[in-house]
Amino acid sequence: MNTIAILYGSSGGNTETVARQVQDLFQGGADLFNVREVTLEEIRDYPYYIIGTSTTGIGDLQDDWEGFLPSFTRLDLADKKVAIFALGDSASYSTSFAESMKVIYDEIADKTTIVGQVPDEGYTYDDSMALVDGMFVGLPIDEDNEYDMTEERLTAWVEKLRAEFL
Repeated sequence: MNTIAILYGSSGGNTETVARQVQDLFQGGADLFNVREVTLEEIRDYPYYIIGTSTTGIGDLQDDWEGFLPSFTRLDLADKKVAIFALGDSASYSTSFAESMKVIYDEIADKTTIVGQVPDEGYTYDDSMALVDGMFVGLPIDEDNEYDMTEERLTAWVEKLRAEFL
């Protein structure tokens, strides 16, 4: 068991692909779990979590997370650190870009330490509730319109997380 658990929910496969990219950037130092299949017992002892979700509809949480999040919030997260990433479509849903990460953030922010916030510089969107004090609550990824930025954004974010986690 590593010290980092990457938990993802993916409907179309993009979030799983990004979660695997994050895992690869940690060079074997992170374990990957699909929230549709994982149990709380399997992830209970990790000190660090990276949560990945897609955004469906107008800022809605991915279906598997809808079912898993209530259980996850019952874990004792007090001494843990959590980072969040969310996929979104900044063109078609420019007024609710990557808002699913805010849904998760709102459920766990008072239970744990959230790390991995990023400034909104370089993103093209109109509005997002995932923005708090000029920072996204996690890393937004747009595989539909800004896929050419994903690798650079993930690499910088994982380096930031290394400093927080290790």
